[in-house]
Amino acid sequence: MSVRSRTGPLIPALLSAALLTAGCAGQEDAESGPEDPSSSATPHGYVEGATEAAEQQSRLLLGDPGTGDTRVLDLITGKIHDTARRAGVTELTTDGRFGYFHGADGTHVLDSGAWMVDHGDHVHYYRAKIQEVGELPGGPGTSIRSDAGATVVTAADGTADVHSRADLEKGTLGTPARLPGTYAGPVVPYAEHLIALTRDGDAPAKVAVLDRSGKRVAAPASECEDPRGDAVTRRGVVLGCADGALLVREDHGTFTAEKIAYGEDVPKKERAARFRHRPDSSTLTAAAGGNAVWVLDVTKRAWTRVETGPVVAANTAGEGSPLLVLETDGALHGYDMSTGEETAVTEPLLTDVPEAATGEAPAPVIEVDRSRAYLNDPAGRRVYEIDYNDALRVARTFDLDVRPSLMAETGR
Repeated sequence: MSVRSRTGPLIPALLSAALLTAGCAGQEDAESGPEDPSSSATPHGYVEGATEAAEQQSRLLLGDPGTGDTRVLDLITGKIHDTARRAGVTELTTDGRFGYFHGADGTHVLDSGAWMVDHGDHVHYYRAKIQEVGELPGGPGTSIRSDAGATVVTAADGTADVHSRADLEKGTLGTPARLPGTYAGPVVPYAEHLIALTRDGDAPAKVAVLDRSGKRVAAPASECEDPRGDAVTRRGVVLGCADGALLVREDHGTFTAEKIAYGEDVPKKERAARFRHRPDSSTLTAAAGGNAVWVLDVTKRAWTRVETGPVVAANTAGEGSPLLVLETDGALHGYDMSTGEETAVTEPLLTDVPEAATGEAPAPVIEVDRSRAYLNDPAGRRVYEIDYNDALRVARTFDLDVRPSLMAETGR
């Protein structure tokens, strides 16, 4: 692999050797006095086998469905790591640390070795070795959702298994616990509980709040016709429905469900069916048919439809950042989310997308973090790093030895 820069040679970022952020140090001083022997033996935020850094330790997981080749691209060092070949993989998802390579017969779990832990008032960033974890059962339609304590695998038939996150972190799948009943969509860990949609016959789905064993502990008033799409934000869990979205929130142990309606009748093919956003952001994006993008501002409880060109992929870093749209012309376009005005476009074109756009191959994706966006170009065997705050400037280009048709970012 080689790395090319539009602004000069790549200068690899130096890894921080600091083990504590200023916020953590202050908290530890307050929590551990001089008489506490654990203050020096086990620093606040310590994770065995991992190195803590002061900055985000992003890595890109990459997959080539044609050959089964997979790679991990370290965005800090610029180095690429070979990982096990996975034949038949058709989809790649992540929970911020683990990559899930979905195939016809199961889902392979890869520990990317990069993650963050959010303590509310401060964040810890970690890096560790990349390791294979194992194979989860479940073919097409299997969804995986995680938080710090649990990873839930929901099969296409609605059954769900809960894996201990601690087991995955140790490099093993462990023995999962089967939740009772079946569910109308992915079961989502949130606020030390599980958010699920249940359905009675042909009636609209309703929200059920479960404890980690699957016992129902709350059922906030709700209805969700034709549920599709979900996302976890700082404001709560968003569930896509035929007439908009449901926002499920927890406040001091009480769960509520609030409808964020489109405010108009939206044809099925133009509904938000799959959300994309920067982790922890409360601004979500989703395709609105072939030539527009929905932007859902969860904080303001408002939908905005942005008219674009033919959409291949979309994402945004959130409020104050542009809406990023890869269109079938092969260029990345930036739009002002409040006015719908196009503000920037990449030249020359970045990728050849007609094949992907017609559904014959996985479409490229846009991954976004706090300062950069990443766009995979399978035909060109490369990944672009985009500075979305600088008129979509291409900051780096990573040349690869595989077609990166599948891509997901970890470490955020």
